[in-house]
Amino acid sequence: MKRQMDNDIAATYEAFKQFEGRRYSGMKIGRSHKWYYDRGEWKEKKITPDEWEITYAVKKRRAGKAPEGSGVPVGTQYHWYILAHQNVTKLNANDYSTSMTGIKFKLAHKRADNEKWSASERAQRKRLIDLLRKVAISLEQQSADEETKKKTEETTPSRRQAAPSLSKAKKPEKSAPVRKTKAA
Repeated sequence: MKRQMDNDIAATYEAFKQFEGRRYSGMKIGRSHKWYYDRGEWKEKKITPDEWEITYAVKKRRAGKAPEGSGVPVGTQYHWYILAHQNVTKLNANDYSTSMTGIKFKLAHKRADNEKWSASERAQRKRLIDLLRKVAISLEQQSADEETKKKTEETTPSRRQAAPSLSKAKKPEKSAPVRKTKAA
């Protein structure tokens, strides 16, 4: 039964799928991988006061086992572009904790049995420019949305200002009682 399930997963991996009108193969949208990274080497060189050039090389290992027959052949290569937040906390003179969250974009791949990449360097650069433009537009839209929300909150009276609750409303003062006097 397990072998049958592995074969089914392998078959679905290789089957063509559609996403936003684009045909693709491989892992289905929404699925995920978990990896463990061996002890790697991260090198960085300061370019400007706020810019660093980085290189990182490491072997990564799948947390589980790939279903038999699934995935691309050994030797297949990928070119990814990663855009991420790196959050770092200094722990002591020599140690830092670090975490990264972000997105990665596939720019090209090279099949194991092919000497050529799926896209030329020029095409990869053009795709990267397009992707970075889309990211910039998305960030600008998020900023505009936040600004609109902030202005709306500033100009829309809160409930308390618009309609105070009856329990907290100031009660009208009582008028002085009218005293009846006898006519003389």
